[in-house]
Amino acid sequence: MILLDISIVNVAIPSIHTEINATFSQIEWVVAGYQLAYAVTLITGGRLGDIYGRKRLFIIGVGGFTLASVACGLAGSGSFLVGARVFQGLMAALMYPQVISVLQVNFAPHDRTKAFGIYGGVVAIAAISGPLIGGILIQGNILGLGWRPIFLVNVPLGIGAVVAAILALDESRAPRATRLDIPGALLATLALFLLVYPLVEGRSLGWPWWTFTSMALSLVVFAIFDQYNHWRAKTSNCPLVEPALFRNRSFLVGLAVICIFLSGIPAFFLTLSLFLQLGHGFSPLQAGVATIPFAITAALGSTLSIRLYPRLGKLILLIGSASITLGMFVLWETLTATSADNTFRGYDLIPSLAMGGLGMGFVIAPLANIILAGVHHDHAGSASGVLTTGQQVAGALGVAIVGVVYFGLLGTYAPTVSAQRSPAFQQQLTTAGATASITSAIDTGFSYCFDDTAAANDPSASPNSCVALQQTLLPPPKASPELLKAYANIHDVISKETTTRLADNFTYAFKYSLIYNVTVWSLTFGLVFFLPTPLQRAYASKRREKVNL
Repeated sequence: MILLDISIVNVAIPSIHTEINATFSQIEWVVAGYQLAYAVTLITGGRLGDIYGRKRLFIIGVGGFTLASVACGLAGSGSFLVGARVFQGLMAALMYPQVISVLQVNFAPHDRTKAFGIYGGVVAIAAISGPLIGGILIQGNILGLGWRPIFLVNVPLGIGAVVAAILALDESRAPRATRLDIPGALLATLALFLLVYPLVEGRSLGWPWWTFTSMALSLVVFAIFDQYNHWRAKTSNCPLVEPALFRNRSFLVGLAVICIFLSGIPAFFLTLSLFLQLGHGFSPLQAGVATIPFAITAALGSTLSIRLYPRLGKLILLIGSASITLGMFVLWETLTATSADNTFRGYDLIPSLAMGGLGMGFVIAPLANIILAGVHHDHAGSASGVLTTGQQVAGALGVAIVGVVYFGLLGTYAPTVSAQRSPAFQQQLTTAGATASITSAIDTGFSYCFDDTAAANDPSASPNSCVALQQTLLPPPKASPELLKAYANIHDVISKETTTRLADNFTYAFKYSLIYNVTVWSLTFGLVFFLPTPLQRAYASKRREKVNL
C-alpha cells in the first residue's frame, strides 16, 4: 500500500484537477506532501517501534493509513486532499519500519532469507505497478467514483492487515530503549526536510537559489545531529539512531549499496513513463502494461533468491546488478534500432525490462538480509528507520538528478530534431496544398513552438510561439472550399509531424538519461565486493549438521 501510493496518484492528476477544482499547486502537494511526510519521519517511526512495540506501531500505522485513505477517497477539495495525503505519509512512516524490524527480530536466520525473499518480491512489484493499477481503477470507473478508488482500494487491505497483525504478530521491543529522544527526532526531521523538500520540489520550480541553500544547510544540521547523537549515546541508552550501526561493516556498506542501487529505480521509471506517454502517446494504462515484464521477473528473481542466496552469497548481488545493467545496454540498442525508422512498439521493451526486473529481484531481498544480518535486535527499529530513510532520500535524489538531465536533453536536442525534420516537413506541407510562403511560415512557427515546448519545465505547456502558430494555421476569411481542404490537410500533416518529432526527441533524451542508470548500477556491482562474506559459512555448517545427523 505504501509504495503503490507513492506513484498511483500520478495517473489521476487530470481527473483530480477537474473534479474537485484543485489548483496546480495543490495537485503538486498531493504528490509531494505524501513523499515528504513519509521520508522525514521514517527514522522516528522506526525508533518508536523499538520503544512502544513494533506490533503496536504497525497496527497504529496501518490503521491510520487506512483512515487517511478513506479521507483521500472522500476529499471534496484540494486542500483537504493535501492534508489527508500528508497524514497518510506520516502513518506510512510509522508502519513501514516495523515491517523490516519484525522480519529481523521474529525470524531465525535460516528462515529470514525466505522472509526477505518474499518481502523483496512485494517491494519490487509494488514499486513499479502504481501507474498500472491506477490506470485500471480509473479506466474501470468503479461505481462511477472516477479517481477515488485509487485511495479507497487501501481500505479492505488495511482492515485485513490490522486483523492479521492482531492475530499473527508477536510483540517485540528494544529493552534498553525506554523513551523517545525528542531533540534528536526534531534535529533529524529538520535535516531531512531541508534535504528532501528541495529535491522533491526543485525541478518544477526551476531550481531557485534557496533549493541549493536548503540542501547545504541540511548537511550542517546532519553534522549537528551526528554530534548530538554520539553525546546522547554516551550519556543515556536512548539515542534516536544507534551510533554502533555505523561501525557495522555489513550495515554501512550495505546501506550505501542499496541506496545507490535504488536511486536508479524511480528515476528510470519516471523517464520511461514520460518516454511512453509524452513521446509515443501511450495512455497511462498502456504505459503500465508495458512495465509488466519488469514486475514479473522481479518477483521471479526474488523467489529464486530464496534458494540461491544461501549457496551463492553475495555472488547473487553481482549477478543481479550485472543483469539490470546489461538490460540497460539492451534497451539502448533497442531504442537505437527502433528510432532509425520510427518503429517502436511497447513489446520492444520486453527483453530489456525482463533482464532489469530479474536483476532487481536478485539484489533487493538478499541485500536487505545482508544489511541487517549483524544488527542486534535492540537496534532493529533504528536500523530499519535509517535503511528506509536512506532509500527514500536516494530515490528522491536520483529523480532530481535524472530530471535535470532528461529535461535538459529535451530542450537542447529539440532544435536538432527540427533542423533534421524541416526539409521533409516542408515537402509534406507542399504536397498538402500549402503555398511556398505559407509553408515557410508554418515550418518556422512550428519549429519555434516545438523547441519552446521542449525547453519548458512542463512538457505539456503551451508557449507563446505555439499560440502564434495557431494564428498562422487559421484559414483566411471567405476561403474557398479548395483552400479549406488544403488547410485541413495541413493540420493533418502537422499532427503527424508532431508525433514524429516528439518520438525522436523523447527517445534521444530517454536513451542518454540511461547513462545515469548504467553508472549507478555499475557502481553497485563494484561496491558489492566490499561487503563482508555473507552466509555461505552458515549454509555449509547447516549442511554438515544434516550429514552428521
